[in-house]
Amino acid sequence: MRQNLTIGHGAEARVIAALAREGNGPPVVWLGGYKSDMRSTKAETLDAWAARSGRAFIRFDYSGHGESEGAFEDGTISRWLEEALAVINGLVSGAPIIVGSSLGGWIALLVARRLAATGARPPAGLVLIAPAVDFTQRLVWDRFTDDMKRQLNETGFYLRHSAYSEAPYPITRRLIEDGRTHLLLGGPVLTGCPIHILQGMQDPDVPWSHAMELVEHLPGDNVSLTLVKDGDHRLSRQEDLDRMIRAVEAIA
Repeated sequence: MRQNLTIGHGAEARVIAALAREGNGPPVVWLGGYKSDMRSTKAETLDAWAARSGRAFIRFDYSGHGESEGAFEDGTISRWLEEALAVINGLVSGAPIIVGSSLGGWIALLVARRLAATGARPPAGLVLIAPAVDFTQRLVWDRFTDDMKRQLNETGFYLRHSAYSEAPYPITRRLIEDGRTHLLLGGPVLTGCPIHILQGMQDPDVPWSHAMELVEHLPGDNVSLTLVKDGDHRLSRQEDLDRMIRAVEAIA
């Protein structure tokens, strides 16, 4: 069922598009990647699994993505986190299993941390696919040359080429600066729930060493890490999709 949620006030108000499937068991929530959308291969695979299994499944598009309102250039981690929390609070009944891909993996951890900080019930579990934790700093800014940093600071954005799109996409100064307020890898990341990480070892965007570092910052949690030796960043081959479903079922 299609749902529209209005989030924010005044100039910050935007309508977020979501798709919600009713079902039993812990609801599964999909958090997509940077420049991806809720109709991606992995999201559609989860929806088909939910239909077969009679499970509740919720997916949505961040502002500036897919079917939601807003300009992509206005996006920040704070903005997308606010939207994820609004969808979970508004459309999810019970403790969800959150499946986060790339950027969505970072957002999933921030959601779990926010719930813990407010005393709310933690997620039933997290499945993180090539989690791009702290990517604005570790995987973007720290990799920029001095010339790239200068251009971003002077103009407010840098056009970055992508292997997943013909057109380059903007990395904004606002995104980088806001991302620094949400960095996780400087200390323990407490989620209060089991976590399964799926990571390709041939991933050019999120190195598998990044996933290993994340595991080191997850003390006390029940954490599993599956390294796919020939896996890329998308992890969208049939065998990768099967791994994702098994990881969700293992938590459920």
